[in-house]
Amino acid sequence: MLVNSPDPVIDANLALALHALLAEHSVTRAAARLHTSPAAMSRTLARLRRILQDPLLVRAGQAMVPTPRAEALREEAAAVVRSLGALLSPGAGVDPADLTSTFTLQAADLVGAALAPRLLDLARREAPGVSFRVLAEELEAGSALRDGRIDLEIGAIDHVDPETQVEELVTLRLVAAVRPGHHLTEAPLTPALLAAAQHVAVSRRGRFTGPLDTALAEQNLRRRVSVVLPSHLAAMTLAARSDIVCLVPAALPGTGPSPLTDDASALGLHLLDMPLALPPLTIGMAWHPRHTADGAHHWLRGAVRRALRTSS
Repeated sequence: MLVNSPDPVIDANLALALHALLAEHSVTRAAARLHTSPAAMSRTLARLRRILQDPLLVRAGQAMVPTPRAEALREEAAAVVRSLGALLSPGAGVDPADLTSTFTLQAADLVGAALAPRLLDLARREAPGVSFRVLAEELEAGSALRDGRIDLEIGAIDHVDPETQVEELVTLRLVAAVRPGHHLTEAPLTPALLAAAQHVAVSRRGRFTGPLDTALAEQNLRRRVSVVLPSHLAAMTLAARSDIVCLVPAALPGTGPSPLTDDASALGLHLLDMPLALPPLTIGMAWHPRHTADGAHHWLRGAVRRALRTSS
């Protein structure tokens, strides 16, 4: 009975998790199936155990096996998931040409600037009734996605709620961007030369340090950050008009050019390879699972995918 359960309310995500766990017999595989972390799935399993008052999956050597209660629930859980899929499936076959939607996206200014012209071009050709609202990175994305205030978050996804769906789109590297004639273009770039230059940092929270500072510190070097700006586009504009160095995401070697460097190229900035190793930057998109089977949202995700993976 559920009367004494501390979690009397069962939501659709619990049904999805139960189905995945009973199908996979593994917390790790169930987590991968639902695009969440093993830790989050382990917490969900603990919650299901409290609700159903049954261990559901128990250890048997190196494997996990279902309890009789779990076996009895297997078909019922599968039926619930099929029903949930049926509720969302009518939108799967939507014709983009019939859409009259406004999609709200949250992205950094550089990502938004790269996306906007491509999304507008795709909408013009495929979904002329669609418009876009791009918000700055000001909302807490997890709750904003859950509440429907934004349809899609695009950028470096590093604060994911357990239920959030995430897809990695492109992996980039950071390069140094400087104006034409900058002294750093006159000789091979070294860590010491890079550290000695004046830099602009981009941070919405006003932070002066980042991955470059960590890499320089490993070589006993420290750069001078002369100014912190909240906008990548503002930082690149400053670099184009001064001797300031800014960091710009660019494509990995051996891959096609990234749309995220289009604005740097338009400003005439020279892109210099880093003389030291920095962690890669992965751009992805995140959405609430209630939109996964929705036809309009499916078109939106495909449009963003195509826009970020191609360059003009």
